[in-house]
Amino acid sequence: MSNMLENRLDRTRTELADFLRRRRESLSPLDVGLPQGKRRRTPGLRREEVAALAGVGLTWYTWLEQGRDINVSASFLDNVSRVLKLDETERRHLFLLAHHRPPAINGRPWCALPPLVRRLIDDLALRPAYVMNLRWDVIGWNTAAERLFGFEARDPAERNMLWMLFADDSLSNRIVEWAIQAPQILASFRRDYAQAPDDEDMVGLIEALEQRSPAFRDLWRRHDVHGRCQGRRSFLVDGIGAVAFDHSTFIVDEEKHLRLIVYAGVAAEAASERFARLLASSA
Repeated sequence: MSNMLENRLDRTRTELADFLRRRRESLSPLDVGLPQGKRRRTPGLRREEVAALAGVGLTWYTWLEQGRDINVSASFLDNVSRVLKLDETERRHLFLLAHHRPPAINGRPWCALPPLVRRLIDDLALRPAYVMNLRWDVIGWNTAAERLFGFEARDPAERNMLWMLFADDSLSNRIVEWAIQAPQILASFRRDYAQAPDDEDMVGLIEALEQRSPAFRDLWRRHDVHGRCQGRRSFLVDGIGAVAFDHSTFIVDEEKHLRLIVYAGVAAEAASERFARLLASSA
């Protein structure tokens, strides 16, 4: 086992060395604000230039690029990433190769629904399904979800799941045991909010909800991050009554923070079967 681990670490160090060297050689001095010069024997930047621009020791950078068994800090890697002009994906790759936890990708709400995801939710004819972004804006839904949540009648600016749940009684009043569900839902949102605390749209949503909903304001200021949405939720559906659904969330695009939420009526329950027949007849 120890030999296998050592072999794996050796391969990772080799990949790290090759990755850094190739990225360094892909940049010209002009890319980082240095004069081109006339007497350069190697392509790209020199190691001493990278170290100086990153504010790190030349010896330590050289050892890192050589794949030696050394430990460097996250700030060291961040500085090197900045000088080598790594994008978010390349930066995470560098952290993983250097045996660090990958840095969090700075989140931002994404508003375009991928066509394949559109086809997927349409294929779930008897399962309410919708896609939301990091801000919890609902950017796509199927007919079953429309029957349960009524997205189409809403102003696009208010087609946001958090807004619908706290600022509009037409949905919250139909959720059975809302007082229990609300803190769990908000705790889930707070984890998403932590990924983009400086995003103007995210901040604006919180400020608007604090003014609109005393219940939201009270729960938000409790700063509860321990709650977790349960896997079952019941809705009052016109003509049927309380219908229980199992629900789950699936990542459809990690970098864009797009999640697919699917509700499935609890099997073998009369209300769930009636809701399914209602969807089938509508279709």
